Amino acid sequence: METVIAQNSRFIIRQFLPEEKNMYVDLWADAEVALYLPKRTQEETRQIFKAALQDYTAGEVLGKWGIFNAADNDFIGMCLLRYFNESGPVEIGYALHKKYWGKGIATAMAKALISYAFDKTNTQEIVAVTSLENVGSQYVLEKAGLRRQENINRFGAEAAFFKLNKADLY
Repeated sequence: METVIAQNSRFIIRQFLPEEKNMYVDLWADAEVALYLPKRTQEETRQIFKAALQDYTAGEVLGKWGIFNAADNDFIGMCLLRYFNESGPVEIGYALHKKYWGKGIATAMAKALISYAFDKTNTQEIVAVTSLENVGSQYVLEKAGLRRQENINRFGAEAAFFKLNKADLY
């Protein structure tokens, strides 16, 4: 039984199924998709997938989900919501197959995850981080309503930081 997080006429965001592990791992094998993301081995990627499945079983509200084409169930990519740090803002993240870049899917997905996070958690802030070079994702985040803040240091590198306050929406 899969749990749907959000859907529209173009895509469905849902929990991954165990048999979709290789599809998930293959997403990260594309050097362009993974260019701005933390470098991980295939085994580390498999462990991340396994942890996502365990989170579903545990009933976690936040997590990693698959994005699938509503028309043909093609795997578009993955998205996530997680706590940014102990203080509680929720972080949004995603990675899409190249053939889905530039089609507005990332922006629509980000908006859906923002609504989900504000509805399902007590967070008052959604945040996102990108590498300084990842201008495409920065544009997506701004179109989704997040606003650029001062750069931060994350994992030893300067990164672009974005934020959206719940109070700004309602």
